[in-house]
Amino acid sequence: MNNSQKRNGIFNKVWQACDTFRGVIDPAQYKDYILTMLFVKYLSDIYKSRVAKYEEEYKGNKIRIQRKLSLERFIIPEIEIRDTKGEVEEEFLATFDSLFERRDRSNIGELINILLEHLEDSNKGKLHNVFRNIDFNSEANLGQTRQRNTRLKHLLEDLVDLDLRPESVGHMDVIGDVYEYLIARFAATAGKKAGEFYTPAEVSETLARLVAPRPGDRICDPACGSGSLLIRTARQVGSDDFSLYGQEMNGSTWALCKMNMFLHGMDASRIEWEDTIRHPQFVENDALMKFDVVVANPPFSLDKWGQEIAAEDRYGRFFRGIPPKSKGDWAFILHMLATAIEGKGRVGVVVPHGVLFRGGQEGKIREAVIRENLLDAVVGLPANLFYGTPIPAALMIFDKSRKRNGNGKVLFIDTSREFEQNTNQNRIREQDIDRILTAFREKKVIDKYSYLATYAEIEENEFNLNIPRYVDTFEPELEIDIAAIQKEIEEIEARLVSTRKKMDNYLMELGF
Repeated sequence: MNNSQKRNGIFNKVWQACDTFRGVIDPAQYKDYILTMLFVKYLSDIYKSRVAKYEEEYKGNKIRIQRKLSLERFIIPEIEIRDTKGEVEEEFLATFDSLFERRDRSNIGELINILLEHLEDSNKGKLHNVFRNIDFNSEANLGQTRQRNTRLKHLLEDLVDLDLRPESVGHMDVIGDVYEYLIARFAATAGKKAGEFYTPAEVSETLARLVAPRPGDRICDPACGSGSLLIRTARQVGSDDFSLYGQEMNGSTWALCKMNMFLHGMDASRIEWEDTIRHPQFVENDALMKFDVVVANPPFSLDKWGQEIAAEDRYGRFFRGIPPKSKGDWAFILHMLATAIEGKGRVGVVVPHGVLFRGGQEGKIREAVIRENLLDAVVGLPANLFYGTPIPAALMIFDKSRKRNGNGKVLFIDTSREFEQNTNQNRIREQDIDRILTAFREKKVIDKYSYLATYAEIEENEFNLNIPRYVDTFEPELEIDIAAIQKEIEEIEARLVSTRKKMDNYLMELGF
């Protein structure tokens, strides 16, 4: 069985485990329980694999084995359960197997919480506060004691047969990919509110390649969600010589991002939980930290994004103008531009099309950014790519190495007709990504696909970036030969009359 088959088998097995919760509580809630337990299973299987390896290597020498285990990326601690007198009732390792052995206990939810607490305390550098928003003993989320215990028992039984050891699944990214698969499936099932949409892998991959991170780069996603885009951007570096920074406002999503980073081996990452616009966390010497690459898929047209603090923003992010209260798209873009290194930083952002042409304050901000010669390219994507919304989006690429106020050109690419149509969502193919990258890197003008617009042309369009103004995709209708069509109709009618006569004769012979 190849890695792809193993991966799909794991996908299917874990998705089936979701039946334990499906229809009982909202997917937005139960995904946290599924993904957290999957995380514990992965750590436990990795630990078992390491123990077996070191026992063989050191011939059962417990001291040497423990010393080696203490140098691993994570620690699996011993748990002591004490009675009311403080006496130790039982001891067990903080592993999935320990939970499975105790799956019939009346306090299984409490035991899971204790295990998570010990895992977090023993791995504070990587897992600090990751499990603070998840409660496996919650009556509000998981039901009363009997129902809760039954669901948790089924969850443990559903996942116990998964073998997530490296020797079984191959490269460790497999489990990270399962994580992303589940997050995507939950996004498709539950939908998203407030304009937040899970970024499809192909869109993340396209954006990551467009910003082209290099060794040594500091990479940031100020609206990182579960971390998929940040991880894919890091992979483009081609080595481990990078550092990752992400900020996420939703607590449970932040926790998933932290776990996702851990699962993908992205130890050079700092993920913060806070509101990026109101409380940016990456600050040095009372100024915004600067990055080589900034990427994001911010919430589309976010309402109440923080306009009330914009006028007196201590970091001066909104000197080009303050976006409207109900449309936070340009607020995120302005933050991203402010955090990109002067003279070299690259910015890539996913936006709704309204960002390209809406007037008012947004129009003034757009004009200011274009006048500064920061905009490098606009890529229009096909519709129905995102889970939970059919609306099309666009990618905007900014480059702070362009000569300021240099009246440079902007590349427009229209990929709206280039995709694979699937049942639920359309999908960008590898060949579509390659074509985008070729046009972008070579600044190619391709009929009905891409156009390199001058500053004068954009100015003439009053700084409206609506892609059809620059890329003409109009297909002329075929000329119709009316006379030929009329003649064809007459011939068909004549044949029809002849056929009816024959039918009448046959019916008469048969006595009808």
